[in-house]
Amino acid sequence: MYICELNMGRIPMFGSQNNNMLYEILNDNRTVYTLPDIAMLVGESNFESINDKINYYVKTSRLKRPRKGIYVKSNYNPLELACRLYTPSYISLEYVLQRAGIIFQYDSTITAVSYLSRKLSIDNNEYSYRKIKNEIIVDSTGIEQINNVNIATPERAFLDILYLNSNCYFDNSRLINKDLVAELLPIYKSKALETRVKKQFKP
Repeated sequence: MYICELNMGRIPMFGSQNNNMLYEILNDNRTVYTLPDIAMLVGESNFESINDKINYYVKTSRLKRPRKGIYVKSNYNPLELACRLYTPSYISLEYVLQRAGIIFQYDSTITAVSYLSRKLSIDNNEYSYRKIKNEIIVDSTGIEQINNVNIATPERAFLDILYLNSNCYFDNSRLINKDLVAELLPIYKSKALETRVKKQFKP
């Protein structure tokens, strides 16, 4: 959990309502926001007023704006940002498989699947998105939400990368649960993927 402490004595006076909004944001367990997120958090329907206050927070370094319409705390979670830059999306592919010990070659890039393909750099973090069919993205089977991050299980990441790249090599496929893979396969509706999976698990 990411926790920000609020030192009320260091916040420039901009009205008690403004201070209350910042307090609510900094004490919320999320680290990445859009204006609608903040509006719901503080119960404010005047988006112009919220925008003015958020711009003030950015100018005074209380919050950061890494992309238009996206606001983050100073100690934001890059994985949470990855899921909010483009929605729907979730962390998957090499990032998950590396950390599960299924592929060995290390790369610090945060990889995700979404409705588009993009590569970008924010605050010294590299983000890579691969385009996949919408009906696959919106099926949440095999996707966990941990600390406001949507992240694939190793089996889901395995299928995602194999769906997108038929020539994948897995250093330690023994760690993949074959039964879970079988349960997830129908999501993709792909005979080609089924063939690739059989080839990977061939004795």
